[in-house]
Formats: sequence, C-alpha cells, structure tokens
Amino acid sequence: MASRRLRLLLLGYLGVFCWESRGVGDHQSYSLCELHKLMLPVNVFKDHKVTGIAIETDNKNVKAEEFKEAILSCKHKFSKGMSLRIEWKKIQSQEVSFVYYNGEFTGDLKDRAEMLNTGIRIRNVTRKDSGTYRCEISAKSEEGQRLGEATITLTVLVPPTTPICVVPNSAMTGTVVELSCKEAEGSPPSEYQWYKNGVALLEKTGTGSARTANITYTMNKKSGTLIFNTVSKNDTGEYFCVASNGIGLPQKCSMKRMQVDDLNVSGIIAAVVIVALVMALCGLGVLYAQKKGYFTKESSSQKSNSQSTSEKDFKHTKSFVI
Repeated sequence: MASRRLRLLLLGYLGVFCWESRGVGDHQSYSLCELHKLMLPVNVFKDHKVTGIAIETDNKNVKAEEFKEAILSCKHKFSKGMSLRIEWKKIQSQEVSFVYYNGEFTGDLKDRAEMLNTGIRIRNVTRKDSGTYRCEISAKSEEGQRLGEATITLTVLVPPTTPICVVPNSAMTGTVVELSCKEAEGSPPSEYQWYKNGVALLEKTGTGSARTANITYTMNKKSGTLIFNTVSKNDTGEYFCVASNGIGLPQKCSMKRMQVDDLNVSGIIAAVVIVALVMALCGLGVLYAQKKGYFTKESSSQKSNSQSTSEKDFKHTKSFVI
C-alpha cells in the first residue's frame, strides 16, 4: 500500500509537471514526459492516463470590424464541479505569446478583454489583434489528466483610406502610359475601379460589351494599375480611382487630367533644319573671315602691341639703371 501511494503521488507530480511545461511549448512538454517515462516502470503509467477531450467553438474564423468587439468561443463538456485550467495563446509566425494565463489577461488585451465562461470577449479590437488564437483546457479526473485545445482565427476588418493616384499630366500618342492607384490600410485588401470623365472603365475581358468597346487599355482591379499600351488622343480626359473592400465607405482620390497630344513630326523636322542652317551659316562666316585675313590682322596687331610694350619696358628699365 505504501508503495502504491508513493507511486500515485509521483504520478500526480509528473502530471502537473507535464501540464505546467505544456504552457511553455508543446514540443518541450512531450519530450519531458517521455524522459520520465523512460525512468519509471511501465506498470506505473497504467494507473495514470492522459486522454484527449473535445473542445468546440462556435466560429473558427471570426471577423470583426475595427473598434468593435469580437467573441472567441471555446466550449467543453466537463462537469461544473471539475477543476479546470484555462489558457489562451496567440500564435504569430513562429512566436507564441500568452493572452490569458494564471487567471488574468496579459499584454495588449489586459484592459480590453474579459472571460465568457472559457471563451473571451475582446472590446475595441484593432488591426493588431488579427491573428490565430488557441484555447487550451486541461482537467483532472478520476481517469487521469485530460487535455484539449481549439484554434480560432481572428480577422479585424478595416475600411480603406483615401488612395494615392498617379496620373501623368501629358502624354504623346503611340506611347505606353501607366496610371496607378494604391492604399495600404484596408483589411481585407481593397480592389480598385478607374473612372474617366465620371464613367467607370470596363475591364478587358474579350467578351461582351468590353470586346465591342475596342478597349485599348488594361485595368487591374487587384493592383490598381491602368495601362495604355498605345495611348491616343481619345484617351484625353479627367481620371480618378475608387478603392473599396466591402468595409465602410469606398474612398476615391482627387480627379486629375491627362492630356494626350499628337507627335508633331513636321515641327520637329523644321526645327532640326533651322538648327542645321544656323550652324552652316556660322561655319561659312568663320571661313569667310579667315579668307579675308581678319584673324591674321588681329594676331599681328596683338604681336606689334606686345613688342612695343616690351621696348618701352626695356627703355624704362635702362634709364632706371643709369
């Protein structure tokens, strides 16, 4: 009997030890429990069972608008008198942080959350609250330790902000022109619709009205780009873009005008000819001046002036020496 009691006490200690370690990380807890199993007789663990329990949730994918409340449900079928240990954790990439531990909330939810039985209510949710949450419940019963968990994804919905539109002021016919529209706050990501002179532009689908309209552009509603592969004068107009994601009101950027002009080939040729004529006339003038000896006379006069100056300086120096 004494030996049996000692084994039961040891089992109780091991159950708590594995249970406490589990709050730090699943992989670590299992390795510790396995290590102790190797150190004890197999018949000891026949008296101590760790069984799974069914944990249910009303909604595995919770969506809530920003600054409103979100409820993450976590239900079990234990009797009311059973001793339970409840923990909530948030999983982000490879990091796991406590949300509810040792009977109280931690971190950003400390003053914004409350327990609903074993579920939680988060007030005034923000976009930072989005992520995956895990409810973990453990209980001790006559059969042994019982464990269970449920995973819930919370998505905080955020309306779009005013998008930033880039529209060129002018363009030449036949060139490639790209218009862009983007906003980065909306959740889920926004889709974009371009308008010209107040009329929504059609997507290039190749069928129906879009095909008969002879569309010369490509509009991407996901990225917000509007590309003209060969822009024409008919594309001149007032452009703006609207961003929407089904949350709140759609937002639009200010209207901007794009002016498309033909490439004036004759004007360019005329300008080139005029420049060439001016350069040719300048060259002829230089040649004419050389033939007339203007540059020679000027150089000889400069030489004579320098000689006379040097003679005067010599005389002045000579008289000073005498």
